[in-house]
Amino acid sequence: MIRRVCLLQPQKVHLMHYHRESVGLVRSLFSQRSKGFMSSVLRNNVKISGSGPTTMMFAHGYGCDQNMWRGVVPSFENDHKIVLFDYVGSGDSDPAAFNRTRYSTLNGYAADVIEIIDELSLGPVIFVGHSVSSMIGALAAIKRPELFESIVMIGPSPSYINDGEYVGGFERADIEDLLEMLDNNHSGWSAMMAPIIMGNPEHPEFAQELEQSFCKTDPIHAQHFARVTFLSDNRSDLNKLRTKTLILQCDKDAIAPAIVGEYVHQCLPGSQFVMLEATGHCPHLSSPGSVTKAIQEFL
Repeated sequence: MIRRVCLLQPQKVHLMHYHRESVGLVRSLFSQRSKGFMSSVLRNNVKISGSGPTTMMFAHGYGCDQNMWRGVVPSFENDHKIVLFDYVGSGDSDPAAFNRTRYSTLNGYAADVIEIIDELSLGPVIFVGHSVSSMIGALAAIKRPELFESIVMIGPSPSYINDGEYVGGFERADIEDLLEMLDNNHSGWSAMMAPIIMGNPEHPEFAQELEQSFCKTDPIHAQHFARVTFLSDNRSDLNKLRTKTLILQCDKDAIAPAIVGEYVHQCLPGSQFVMLEATGHCPHLSSPGSVTKAIQEFL
């Protein structure tokens, strides 16, 4: 097991600068949409920045959107093309694109990732996925390995539910209770879970931002994505993944504890496992410098 400690301060956030060709692309896609063409770029609110020979694709976790990467992306824009997007039902994605059948499993979201890469002719990409996006990226890479150069998983979990000797972190009854509370009281669930997920109680502003992100998500979409996320079991898919993978783990992660990250590492021969000098489930918010450093060393 590779263990590294990174002590970097979060970098100053700045606005991203978009290429002229990206603006032209979006205009073209709007024209296509008026003719009945459903573009994945519009559907998933894709934004492109940076420049370089390789492409990095950043995928947010549950209840979040592409803005959560603002502390990490600037460090890579000079050397990489950057692709940000929102899953359907999140951020500024097209709400009309939501299809309960298509998105009944994580495979539907993985299909969206593939369609974005195909439509923009981006592959092979370096895919950076937080939380549930770790498994979404894995599923996409299993289906279309030629589109992925490598995968960075931040706080991954193939299954959140304890099963025999497997420790996912939750009993099924715990997950069902959380989902029931989300169904009955979206804002209350958000206020309760955000500090638990974020950790870092000495910085309440992090939890406040996460709570706001949860609350602005449409409740119907939030409930659906939560069930798909927390009830999924992708353990059997891990041995199908052949893409080079980095696993970033935090201490005191209430959602995906270290034992889960180590399980993923053991199931992926050749993968790298890095324990960050960070706590909680969202190090790209609480400690973006450590995330950036670990990814740079991996690349």
